Amino acid sequence: MIRLGLTGSIAMGKSTTAKLFAEAGVPVHDADATVHVLYSGRAAPLIEADFPGTVAGGIVDRTRLGNAVLGKPEAIARLEAIVHPLVREEELAFLEKCRVAGRRIVALDIPLLFETGGEHRVDAVAVVTARPETQRARALARPGMTVERFEAILARQMPDAEKRRRAHFLIETDHGVDAARRTVTSILRALAGRG
Repeated sequence: MIRLGLTGSIAMGKSTTAKLFAEAGVPVHDADATVHVLYSGRAAPLIEADFPGTVAGGIVDRTRLGNAVLGKPEAIARLEAIVHPLVREEELAFLEKCRVAGRRIVALDIPLLFETGGEHRVDAVAVVTARPETQRARALARPGMTVERFEAILARQMPDAEKRRRAHFLIETDHGVDAARRTVTSILRALAGRG
């Protein structure tokens, strides 16, 4: 079973690209979606214990948690020490399910793949990328996003140029969904050839 890591910096079009892989029949494990589930379940009491006042009604309030950790490397490290092992457990369960089902290719959508050493858990990496001005415009169009928040998030992420350098495959999202879909198809063809 070939494990493709899918990654990209904020607002590069990774979520849309993950949907294209799913459309093509590839099972996708979405680390962000897993975190959302954990924030309303297993992770909530652990986070509240370490970051009091960040959970309301048994669900992590992402705004409050963001305010508690953004720009504070030590706090981010504590949060990651809680969340990352739980996400990894879910990822391993997903991989086992796919293995049992006989899937040939799976995609692991991991936003901080390189930053967390995740490239060692996959067979190939596809990086979703776009021009800096496209990225900035997309990010700042998101509800609640500010220039300061965007720049703080960018500062935590490996530069796009370095991600592109390390990638096995690039998916450029400046040219629309159809162009990205064609790239996804060619990546899957290349991976199938490795089988």
